[in-house]
Amino acid sequence: MELVNKENYNFEDLTEIMRILRSENGCPWDKEQTHQSIRNNFIEEAYEAAEAIDDGDRALLKEELGDVLLQVVFHAQISAEAGGFDIGGVCDGICKKLITRHPHIFAGAKADTAAQVLSNWENIKISGKGYAGIGEYIESVAKSLPALMRAEKIQKRLVKREAAAQPDIKEAIGGLLYAAVALANACETDPEQALYEYNKKIIENFSKNT
Repeated sequence: MELVNKENYNFEDLTEIMRILRSENGCPWDKEQTHQSIRNNFIEEAYEAAEAIDDGDRALLKEELGDVLLQVVFHAQISAEAGGFDIGGVCDGICKKLITRHPHIFAGAKADTAAQVLSNWENIKISGKGYAGIGEYIESVAKSLPALMRAEKIQKRLVKREAAAQPDIKEAIGGLLYAAVALANACETDPEQALYEYNKKIIENFSKNT
């Protein structure tokens, strides 16, 4: 496959380039990487894409989404070399998930509003994952999330909110969070770590009582 100086590249080209970079005669750095060594790269690229979205910068978003896609292909190639899943398996899995979790599109179920779609999605997710109970479902919120984001997801799973916060409420919440961080700084306490520990305590207490 001729890869140099093509006018336009596609997904197949990307996967082939990554295969070459990881091959015996490939790039020394790329060949050394593992899932663990590029873990933080994945997180950083996702945040940079989010920043491009926040800035409304379409050109930058295009670039950053490419960096995120590279991380997906990178991890899939590492796995394939070890005899695990490959990029085809990744695509197969997400396609099946999308079809299963959109029964109102692919299976004749009813969902006329976005709220109904989200409710169905969560119910299907709970059923499909085979959680033993609500405690296990809540505990499954990714521990790698920033503590504040994880707290939000934990609370949403505990109590379903029916209405989105209004702009003035959002501003008040922002002020409250800012004040909490100021208090943490005054007490020489890491607010991120404090919330991380509190998230852990909430889950442990809930699991004990269910």
